[in-house]
Amino acid sequence: MIISKNNKIDLIQKLEYRNIINQITDKINLKNILMQKNINLYCGFDPTADSLHIGHLIPLITLRYFQKLGHKPIVLLGGATGLIGDPSFKLKKRKIQTIHFINKCINKISLQLKNFLDFNCGSNSAIIVNNYDWFSKMNILFFLKDIGKYFYINQMMNKESIKNRINKNIQGISFTEFSYNLLQSYDFAYLNKNFDVKLQVGGSDQWGHIISGIDLIKKLYKQQVFGLTNQLITKNDGTKFGKTENKTIWLNHLKTSPYDFFQFWLNIDDSLVYNFLKMFTSIKIDIIEDLQKSNNNSIKKNSAQNILAEYMTCLVHGKNKLESAKKITNYIFYKKLNNLSKNDFDILLHNGIKNIILDNKNYSLQEVLILSKLANSRSHAKNMIESNSIYINNQKQTNILFYFTKENKIFNQFTLLRRGKKNFCLLYWK
Repeated sequence: MIISKNNKIDLIQKLEYRNIINQITDKINLKNILMQKNINLYCGFDPTADSLHIGHLIPLITLRYFQKLGHKPIVLLGGATGLIGDPSFKLKKRKIQTIHFINKCINKISLQLKNFLDFNCGSNSAIIVNNYDWFSKMNILFFLKDIGKYFYINQMMNKESIKNRINKNIQGISFTEFSYNLLQSYDFAYLNKNFDVKLQVGGSDQWGHIISGIDLIKKLYKQQVFGLTNQLITKNDGTKFGKTENKTIWLNHLKTSPYDFFQFWLNIDDSLVYNFLKMFTSIKIDIIEDLQKSNNNSIKKNSAQNILAEYMTCLVHGKNKLESAKKITNYIFYKKLNNLSKNDFDILLHNGIKNIILDNKNYSLQEVLILSKLANSRSHAKNMIESNSIYINNQKQTNILFYFTKENKIFNQFTLLRRGKKNFCLLYWK
């Protein structure tokens, strides 16, 4: 990773220009410090799943920008806080995880982080810390007496994330989750004292925790530190991308295939794609603006969506998996299936497209639509067939009594079933 020798770049302005920053504390003072010297900064992730997801990308990209200018990024994986669960903007209690599960998640996430940060570049090499290392050794009386005294219940109750939970949930919030704010605040204080951390980065839903940490450090050590939050990446319905919501786009290729990952970015709405290019990529702003002016939004080689999809898939999964995702996309959308070789179908089968294995017996189309989960009932399957939504090997099928035969099985093994334009399932007949 190339480190700039001239650390006079206004990084805050650059991040604002790319719409990455949501809120920031004492911006002028922080900008002045960053112009004068390198700092240590951190971002925390609770390892409550065995993979990061796209909601974690902007904080990681933010750390990446800082590291390129010589600052030292620290990633905190919350082995302790992950056992409790952050209640922020959650309407129900998170599932309690075991320490064994949390440790497995930490190991897998640690490997993913190497795609974004440099852990071997000298004095500003990224490092990973685990807050279980200090919380597991802490005396509870010390925590309540020397840390808890700085937190007031009335102030904590006024935090939006807590109020939402209390007002919208019959069960309210447990003391365990209520204490999360203290734990994350102490994380910042611990890292400030032991690693000289001056800045915490997080999603906009972490603003309350970050402010609490800043206040705690001021009271404990009489030091000024800073907080910066990123814009949250939300779905079309306005909800954030999280681990417990449906249709999560994971960074682990075993949980979200490179093909599905590529398709996600390829299908970003026109109203979002240019902002996503600014936020997620390092493509120059003037190039993005020129692309927007050209209004070239069709799904083809030089479209904004295609540029975004290629950039993000390469960043997360590498060039080889990007090429595989592009090849599968090209097969499905643009090539005639009878022009594909058996090896091509093997690539489709093993590189990401949804598939099911079927015995070589008589199956009706309605049965297979249910087995493939393209339909949730026979009536649903029947309605889709009658509404001209179902394709077999890219040929429309409108017969509700249709049964698969040898003629529908390419190389006697493969059938491509499609619902609408984008929902596919490869049938593999054994």
